[in-house]
Amino acid sequence: MQYSRILIACLTAACVSGLAIAVLYRFAEPWGLVDRPNERKLHVGHVPLIGGLAAFIGVLAGTVVDGQPHLYTIALLATAAVLALVGALDDRFDLSVRTRLLVQTAAVLTMVAVTGVQIHTLGHLFGQEFELGVFGIPLTVVAVIGLLNAFNMMDGIDGLAGTLALVSIGAIIMYQGQPQWPGVIVLVLLAGALVPYLAVNLGLVGKKIFLGDAGSMVIGYMLAWSLIHLSQTGPTHELSTMDVLWCVALPVLDTLAVMVRRIREGKSPFKPDRGHVHHMMMRAGLGPRTTLVALVTLAILLALTGMLTHSLAPGSNLLAFGALAVIYVTLMGRVWQKLQATPAIPKLASPRQTLEATGRLPSNVVRLQSSVTLLSPYANKKAQGSKRGSAAK
Repeated sequence: MQYSRILIACLTAACVSGLAIAVLYRFAEPWGLVDRPNERKLHVGHVPLIGGLAAFIGVLAGTVVDGQPHLYTIALLATAAVLALVGALDDRFDLSVRTRLLVQTAAVLTMVAVTGVQIHTLGHLFGQEFELGVFGIPLTVVAVIGLLNAFNMMDGIDGLAGTLALVSIGAIIMYQGQPQWPGVIVLVLLAGALVPYLAVNLGLVGKKIFLGDAGSMVIGYMLAWSLIHLSQTGPTHELSTMDVLWCVALPVLDTLAVMVRRIREGKSPFKPDRGHVHHMMMRAGLGPRTTLVALVTLAILLALTGMLTHSLAPGSNLLAFGALAVIYVTLMGRVWQKLQATPAIPKLASPRQTLEATGRLPSNVVRLQSSVTLLSPYANKKAQGSKRGSAAK
């Protein structure tokens, strides 16, 4: 009975999400929820930023059908709704970093105050329990805001943020062994609601849409709180604190590497650039789909690696993740330096795509136009001669 109810709720989330995409698509342009190409965004044309809003509406519908929301779930969805609204406003008006951080902090503190859920321990490490005491709430704020912005930063190519979310949700359920549905029901509904978005975003059906800041922030927010809830509540924690890191390893590692590099360069860690792992892979010559498959595969391998370290002595998985973080940050820093010293590999594109993406025609078309211009006097003379001949007849 429980499984059938969850299945119906998940299908409802998927169907409502698909319907919301169709409805919101009509209003994206009037509301200004469209992504326009610029120096960092090289897509073609104006693309609606409605995928995240549609997925969140699907999650809400699925929760209603499930019919068993707890206080934690209600508080999570209420604060996530505020973040979805702020994300939509950011998509429309490009809000400042300070404004976004203030709203995100307020949402996290509201969750802590209403539910009492927070990071209060790092688990049993090296023979003793690491209780955080007064540092628990600040760490909770940093962890939630860090993960929601990590998914926001990973939303750089089609399908990446959504598929990484599915990998993380699958990893959470896999780590549990026997899923505790009250703790993961929101994530299951989120997975179902993301399927229609991914189908449209990847060009399988309909016209392209993007996730938008509303979607990427909500995904990271829900994942962060689910991980905290599962690892910190109850007499027997369903996930260890260190398992949490492996479930979202790739977004965490990449965000850490980008922020360390920006700080070393004397830049703000929140200033956007094209230095994420997916940007560097595409600049090295890989296509978007190849990059997507490679990164999703890497995320799955990292989750499986975490399962292997789970069986080691307490604390060993933390050391393993720390070592991996050092290697990843160092490697990405060196790859970035090498790419900065190497001209980007130009990709062939149609004249129309190049014109829409850059505002300039490609050089081969310019040369062709120049040749036509040079030949035009001869063509005009020939045409005039033909006209005179016709007139003489």
